[in-house]
Amino acid sequence: MNHSAQTPPPGPKPFNPKDAILVFFAFALISAAVLFALVIYDVLTLEDLLSFENPLQLAMYSVLPTISLLLFGIILTLLTPASYIDETNKSYQKYSLAAILAFTLAAALFEELLFRGIIQNVLNLYLPGPWTAIAVTTVLFVGTHVQYYTKPLMLLNITIPSLVFGWVYVQTHNLLVPLLVHFLMNLGITLLFKYKVISMRGEKG
Repeated sequence: MNHSAQTPPPGPKPFNPKDAILVFFAFALISAAVLFALVIYDVLTLEDLLSFENPLQLAMYSVLPTISLLLFGIILTLLTPASYIDETNKSYQKYSLAAILAFTLAAALFEELLFRGIIQNVLNLYLPGPWTAIAVTTVLFVGTHVQYYTKPLMLLNITIPSLVFGWVYVQTHNLLVPLLVHFLMNLGITLLFKYKVISMRGEKG
């Protein structure tokens, strides 16, 4: 019997959050090592990365941008047809709460260490004005999300948050703040989907 006819054609490997978590944490460690080297060699200072001069300001820039980005995400979701959303993004909500927590934390940790901690800081040394560095960093941030190229509207969903993360970092000089905002935004939107508080237009089931 020819079993080849019964074998399904190879397709894209299903998204596995455990693999993604390990990859994100590995790259986060590499990014942290690079940041440490930049501090050791006096390219950056510890105050550039973790300033705690104004705790009230840190709290304000943690809470208000998080709420604003959650509202932005909710509004964009309600206005966007389900067919315009990347399939991987639709699958996140199906996983356990522990997997969602670990995944959103690992992703935010890696991306903030790399894009705000390394790239934005280094660009800020050579480009005129912080907003130029924020804009270039955002272009690079968007450029790495190749899975969204076939769903262009999804690029808006990461462009606005990236600009906000960059601005928050400039205001606070503390990487923990954009990291927290990034993590809470992703976690909040995912949980709203998971527990059916919001859903995409035209979504079935």
